[in-house]
Amino acid sequence: MSKPSTFGRRAAIKLGLAGAATALTPRRARAQNPKEVKIALVVPLSGPWARQGILEQMGAELAIEDVNKSGGIKALGGAKLKLVLYDTGDSAEKAKNAAQRLVAQEPDVVGGIGCWLSSFTLAVTEVTERAELPWLTLSYSDLITGRGFKYIFQSAPTADAQATALLPRVVDLAAKAGSGRPTKVAFVGDNSAAVVSFMKPIRSHVAKDLGLTIVADETYTPPLADATTLVQKIRSGRPDFIVLQSTNVGDDKLLLDKFAERGITASTVPLVGGGGHWTVPELMKVAGKEHLEGLIVGLANWPGKDLGDLEKRFVAKTSEPWFGHDSIFPYAHVMIFKEALERTASTDRKKLGEMMHKIDLKDGPAKLFPDGRIKYDESGRRVGAELCIVQWQKGRPVAVHPENIAVSKAVWPKLS
Repeated sequence: MSKPSTFGRRAAIKLGLAGAATALTPRRARAQNPKEVKIALVVPLSGPWARQGILEQMGAELAIEDVNKSGGIKALGGAKLKLVLYDTGDSAEKAKNAAQRLVAQEPDVVGGIGCWLSSFTLAVTEVTERAELPWLTLSYSDLITGRGFKYIFQSAPTADAQATALLPRVVDLAAKAGSGRPTKVAFVGDNSAAVVSFMKPIRSHVAKDLGLTIVADETYTPPLADATTLVQKIRSGRPDFIVLQSTNVGDDKLLLDKFAERGITASTVPLVGGGGHWTVPELMKVAGKEHLEGLIVGLANWPGKDLGDLEKRFVAKTSEPWFGHDSIFPYAHVMIFKEALERTASTDRKKLGEMMHKIDLKDGPAKLFPDGRIKYDESGRRVGAELCIVQWQKGRPVAVHPENIAVSKAVWPKLS
């Protein structure tokens, strides 16, 4: 954890947030060409979502290393990037406290990345918006960019957009596999912000528009203690496929184990997960390769076939078996900040925020997204952000959609 800087500190400005006063230190004047430029990463490094935060840290650190090895920020005289880490812990309240410490202790930080779980991102950006701190996130909830904020930039397709795209794609996969058109679907998920946002359009119109009957729709508060009752209700509905909207590996394992006890695996009844946690290596270790084979995952980004060299460097640096959703996003976000810094030749937060709204890239970091473009609309949502689908095949997740990143074709079991 970074220690507070005392050089040139001014008197704190009191901010009222959620009924609590927070001390915010104004940014001090910066040299025209600083020796280093700080970017914050605020993610869970402890608690049930810690693995996702660690993967984000790995991706961000590789990007920082790449930028610095290539000469730093040339428009700022070769200034090096420095990553400062803050832990959200396991609750939105702790996440908000981490953000308050960040803005008080790091007056010269120019931007931030985080916080994986949408509930944490919502809490943290209430603080960072008041500090006029540009913030890039992979979080999904529509509320994140639905509040009229000027300094929040959402690179993932929103949960609403993913929900609208995922089910039609899943139905299409079944049809192309010659498995028959599914007519019944079941849902189980937690009550975190992203899942709530994801389920809203599905319940209101998406399932009905596709001719799907929702035979079970179960919600729980994470972390999950026992999945028995949830799985029994879902199994009794005899769905053609099951959508799993959990948000951490522990809950994923419990659900998969309990489904397997009832004779349901991805090879017998298609299972569709959501989010990067469904693709982390340790899920196979704790849940078992046989329970994951064939599992389909809808998510916001995945390294495609053209990013093989970057994946090799990531694997060599981290000893992770692959480069995935939770690491490619922070890598891309660091590179987006680099572009904004080069274009403004300034570490002024307002100028960087304005540049983020103006930037329109189809090269450089834009190649880290399947749609190949980085442009944020007035609300801060990335224009054209596209849903990706991967599937566990032979012990690893591989891209199956869209075509430009796909390395394999999706497999769908025959419907009985």
